[in-house]
Amino acid sequence: MFNLNELVRPNIRDLVPYSSARDEFKGNARVYLDANENSLGSPLLKWYNRYPDPLQWAVKEKISAIKGVDPGHIFLGNGSDECIDVLIRTFCEPGMDNIVIVPPTYGMYEVSANINNVKVKKVPLTPDFQLDLPALEEAVDDFTKIIFLCSPNNPTGNSLERGAVEALLNNYFGLVVMDEAYINFSRQRSYVPDLAEFPNLVVLQTLSKAWGLAALRVGMAFASREIIEIMNKVKPPYNINQASQELALKALEEVEQVNEMIRVLVQERGRLEKELPSLSLVKKVYPSDANFLLVQVSDARKIYQYLLDNGIVVRDRSSVVLCNDCLRITVGTERENTELLEALKQFN
Repeated sequence: MFNLNELVRPNIRDLVPYSSARDEFKGNARVYLDANENSLGSPLLKWYNRYPDPLQWAVKEKISAIKGVDPGHIFLGNGSDECIDVLIRTFCEPGMDNIVIVPPTYGMYEVSANINNVKVKKVPLTPDFQLDLPALEEAVDDFTKIIFLCSPNNPTGNSLERGAVEALLNNYFGLVVMDEAYINFSRQRSYVPDLAEFPNLVVLQTLSKAWGLAALRVGMAFASREIIEIMNKVKPPYNINQASQELALKALEEVEQVNEMIRVLVQERGRLEKELPSLSLVKKVYPSDANFLLVQVSDARKIYQYLLDNGIVVRDRSSVVLCNDCLRITVGTERENTELLEALKQFN
């Protein structure tokens, strides 16, 4: 049975978090003399001399309305990378515990674990990029605190089969983290509505992809209120700056514009899926639910360098397990995609 108190590191469970001035006073006042800010303002705008809301409630309220989840179930990080790091630091005892990843997958799970001196167990996906449940069962031990999944998966682009994911959630009593960075480009249903059913589930999303706000560094974690409260104890006090909060709020008003961008990108993805296989250098285009395609080619390193010489940057994933001679190609604008296709046609 899932037991959050047994899962969290004892020193984190007993931690008295840092209490900032903005934690201790909530509301509005005429005179703020509590946080040792520069009372004269800043070279930019007057309000940038004040610390931002440490728990970003205005942004969470807006996300809540869009996602249909209570603000108390939302954690905001300095990108999803901070969410990943906070989860590992919260639940994994350095030098003792481990996480499980399912390569090929997003690289920061392993990097964050290594930084925190947490062992990484790797259970590769099957050749069709799905979960290998028997191998996962064998890999998990009493010190496995988190299993990281990514769906749609990076770099393969496919979604993981829901039945296998739910089997894992029902039979493993550590945390299962589902990274949905690319969910907006997929017809698959998000796992956010399943939080009430699975207390060990954490869902990651981001404003970097479909929302086009990669420069702002705003990542989201959705989980039980209890998990979110523990993560808030661990994060830095002001991890999302004021400018990012303001711009995120402005962007979150433009849902229809984002939906139109998603529609265009999915349409362009379909165009690339249709036209790339006609090129002699392309061996396979893998099905994608993301804003990129994994493409197996005749010589990934050579073609990567050729594109680079022509001013086009893609990602060479040929050294990644199960991705031999594969390039990961982000879906660009109509013009960029045309330029890519024309360049590949000229390759010899």
